[in-house]
Amino acid sequence: MSEILINVTPRETRVALVENGMLQEVQIERAARRGYVGNIYKGRVQRVMPGMQAAFVEIGLERTAFLHASDIQRDAQVGAEDPVEVGVPAPGGQGVPAINELLHEGQQVVVQVLKDPIGSKGARLTTQLSIPSRYLVLLPQVRTIGVSARIEDEIERARLRGLVAELAGEASAGYIVRTNAEGCEREAFADDIAYLQRAWQAIAAAMAQAEVGDRIYEDLPLPLRAMRDLMHDAIERVRVDSREAMLKLQGFVQQFTPALVERIELYLGKRPIFDVYGVEDEIGRALQKNVPLKSGGYLVIDQTEAMTTVDVNTGSFVGQRNLEETVYRTNLEAAQSAARQLRLRNLGGIIIIDFIDMIDAEHRRQVLRMLEKSLTGDHARTSVYEFSPLGLVEMTRKRTTESLERQLCEACPTCAGRGHVRTAETVVYEIFREITRAVRQFDATSLLVIAASKVVARVLEEESAAVVELEEFLGKSIRFQVDEQYRQEQYDVVLL
Repeated sequence: MSEILINVTPRETRVALVENGMLQEVQIERAARRGYVGNIYKGRVQRVMPGMQAAFVEIGLERTAFLHASDIQRDAQVGAEDPVEVGVPAPGGQGVPAINELLHEGQQVVVQVLKDPIGSKGARLTTQLSIPSRYLVLLPQVRTIGVSARIEDEIERARLRGLVAELAGEASAGYIVRTNAEGCEREAFADDIAYLQRAWQAIAAAMAQAEVGDRIYEDLPLPLRAMRDLMHDAIERVRVDSREAMLKLQGFVQQFTPALVERIELYLGKRPIFDVYGVEDEIGRALQKNVPLKSGGYLVIDQTEAMTTVDVNTGSFVGQRNLEETVYRTNLEAAQSAARQLRLRNLGGIIIIDFIDMIDAEHRRQVLRMLEKSLTGDHARTSVYEFSPLGLVEMTRKRTTESLERQLCEACPTCAGRGHVRTAETVVYEIFREITRAVRQFDATSLLVIAASKVVARVLEEESAAVVELEEFLGKSIRFQVDEQYRQEQYDVVLL
């Protein structure tokens, strides 16, 4: 059973996808910090970087955005049988002209956001515009009919391509058939094409009058995006805890898939909807590094700037036969859990999974197949590679927005995001060095050191003899004072 849960408050909206009682995906949108992916802006080229084959473009956001040469629309048309994936640069940038042949500083361009600003990086842009609907993606600048690679049946692919080509006629635009269009009939595509054509007419009119920094088109708010991207025949129920939001959802679904309107219902329970389904607890667990497995093993997930690593451990699982069988069973379970965690935590970019070493080649193959099978439900594009000589599985997952952790958390003020702090002993010796440095630079009869309680306790107990020696060496008296507001690494040396 699959359900979509929508929690709406004045400042935040959250959408959860629950399958068979397990949270698979959570999306969060806050009024003060809405995402930009899919938005179209009128921008101005601020700087062209030939060495990077890219340009920085001002579109009215806090940081200038990044536009690579491979994401710039050119006159070449894509053939109807060519594989098409919107916003994906050509491999290695092959056949891409030099950036200074395509853009110059001060040039005005219409761009669409491919990726939100992530960390210290600005948004990623493209001039290859695309407008999504329920079953199709409109490509207004090229004439092509493409079909999602996730629709694998060749007969169905040919049927869908033929239907869309017939409905599009001689239109000067192209279309991509989305994954959830599998099995759809002519009427559904006709409605989508009509909607997309109206949307593009409005966008084209806005483009003609827009100034630099203007937002020409904004993607749908989160609840409507969830209906567009997540709603399909397998979703048995959509529960939303806001009457106003429910009416908007019903109106939106009525326009595209009227048969599914009855599945949208208002949640009137006294307990918060996310509490009833255990979603709040799952979100809390998704912010932890360790992920327990039912067998007794566990995963350790570390997200860094460059990549995400997933380490698999047997933990308390000892198996019943032999070591190889124990490892194999743990890795199979870990493959399923890792795939779910990547989706739930919205982890993207390069991902390294360190499965427990397996001797049997067939076991390695089965674990890899399990990982690939578990990723099939993920809407984000993924690529999984064979086991490396070191026994690691390398994969990528398309990243368009910040991970769940980076949306909900910030760097620890105590350790500044390092994940560890200097020991009390280390801080004490730093204080001794700072005292010596201060006395040699400035005149003082005595010194007062203010520090955290654990540090002062270390000084008065284990390092008291060292303090006496330091006082005799410097000829100054030294007093220590506790300040409960100080962090372990924080201290002040005051000259008196």
